[in-house]
Amino acid sequence: MKNIRLSALQDNGRTVVCVGHVKVGDGLCIVAGPCSVETEKQTIETAQAVREGGADILRGGAFKPRTSPYAFQGLGLKGLKILKKAREETGLPFVTEVIDTRDVPWVAEYADVLQIGARNMQNFSLLKEVGKTQKPILLKRGMNSTIEEWLNCAEYILDGGNPDVILCERGIRTFETYTRNTLDISAVPALKELTHLPVIIDPSHASGRVSLIPSLSLAAIASGADGVMVEVHVNPSEAVCDKDQALTPAQFSAMAGKMRSLHKFVEYSL
Repeated sequence: MKNIRLSALQDNGRTVVCVGHVKVGDGLCIVAGPCSVETEKQTIETAQAVREGGADILRGGAFKPRTSPYAFQGLGLKGLKILKKAREETGLPFVTEVIDTRDVPWVAEYADVLQIGARNMQNFSLLKEVGKTQKPILLKRGMNSTIEEWLNCAEYILDGGNPDVILCERGIRTFETYTRNTLDISAVPALKELTHLPVIIDPSHASGRVSLIPSLSLAAIASGADGVMVEVHVNPSEAVCDKDQALTPAQFSAMAGKMRSLHKFVEYSL
């Protein structure tokens, strides 16, 4: 695999992606928030809760690519305006998914980080379009994709002139049915060998089960991940999507504290 840009390390050895005041790739970055922006009240209350619980970046979906055309598709522009208000009230920068090339310019006007979801990892037109922006890109791994295929998709963004790419392992599809996907924890050290880009883990989509998220998050930190992205909802039972994998604010706060402590230990050990 010939990855000219990915194999050429920067002067400091690794890329640090700046998201407002947050430096992804320099210390532990915790991204948390609801799967979907449902209402202003739900989003802002969740944003306040995750900030108090230790989050660095807010996540929230204004656009939701769903398997069924009848499922909740997100609030679109209204959702982006709600996320902007949540940022103003909490100081947390936010990441949200963009799913259409036509939407990239105006979504970039609101979001601090543009997310390319697993279903769009190989949407090459979309990768080229976000490569033209000056906003950091969070590139999720496709559910059926190899590491090589994933890195080649990152190349599209880098080749477009955008150096700020964050890789996100969110689980791959295997024969296992107990979990939603199978978290490839080996991808973290593998990517650290193959690229200088920061790597984070999404244990919410990997497991699909709240009970497994804390353990997977700690495993991610122990493996050398630069961050973790999890779903949190002020009232998971009322979430319009992914309620089974949404942490409560209390669960998130307890988990974030353990992650911070483990990260300090891992840094000290290395």
